[in-house]
Amino acid sequence: MEIFFSDHYELPLPAGHFFPMAKYRLLRERLGNLPADVTWTDPPRIAVDELLLAHDSGYVGRVLTGAMSEAEIRRLGFPWSEALVERSLRSSGATLHACRAALRQGLGVNLAGGTHHAFRDAAEGYCLFNDSAIAALAMLGEGRVRRVLVVDTDVHQGNGTASILRDEPRVFTFSIHGARNFPLRKETSDLDIALPDGTGDDDYLPALERGLDEAFGRAAPDLVIHVSGADPYHDDRIGKLALSKEGLAVRDEMVYSFCRRYSCPVAVSMAGGYARDVNDTAEIHAATVLAARRLLGP
Repeated sequence: MEIFFSDHYELPLPAGHFFPMAKYRLLRERLGNLPADVTWTDPPRIAVDELLLAHDSGYVGRVLTGAMSEAEIRRLGFPWSEALVERSLRSSGATLHACRAALRQGLGVNLAGGTHHAFRDAAEGYCLFNDSAIAALAMLGEGRVRRVLVVDTDVHQGNGTASILRDEPRVFTFSIHGARNFPLRKETSDLDIALPDGTGDDDYLPALERGLDEAFGRAAPDLVIHVSGADPYHDDRIGKLALSKEGLAVRDEMVYSFCRRYSCPVAVSMAGGYARDVNDTAEIHAATVLAARRLLGP
């Protein structure tokens, strides 16, 4: 298994900013004692031509040169900085390389990524570039796969992913999320399961199983990208769902069991997580990685 992590993931933010950047360092620390057969890689920056597989050239230019408008920056939710661009380029590069690693050895993991709100020509919800869309289109363009399935279990709909990949029949997008959570205006994935506020383990897990059964059957994928959020957790500050840590562990095991059943290599990204105690978020993300290694690794 190859894990991609960069010190650039923990972006400096203004005091009091909502986003829990410390989760990346805490997650890396929790996974520090994995066996020697696990390879740790500092991800390279993604190339501009790879960004342009999923993003408009004018938008990419504004991001890279710091020419985003005030309205664009408000929609993003982060102040523009060179550090933000560096983080985003490396995080997108990590998901792309995690896909390549998965196709070589069955599993690749990005300890960041999951930036599923980024649109072709716009940032949104802390997401600057859409790493899943870029990686899926790159794998198709390189001729490595014929079909890709994006399984998005973050509590928020993967609206940017759905929008970018809407007219790409070789990529199937499946999002299971809170119906009344961000984004207010949902896009249409190939399969959406929208759940009411307060949904817990007993209702979430059967819905996920039905969704996975349909998604794998319809997609017939050669590669799965799992966008795994920690934010369906019951003590997440903005999640609105009510899954336990045990339920989230079963969620991940279910996703990976389907991948194993269909003999699909898997690239994993961590997506959102905003628990009141950041250590809970790191613990949930770490369990996602460990479940992937246990069920899909050597």
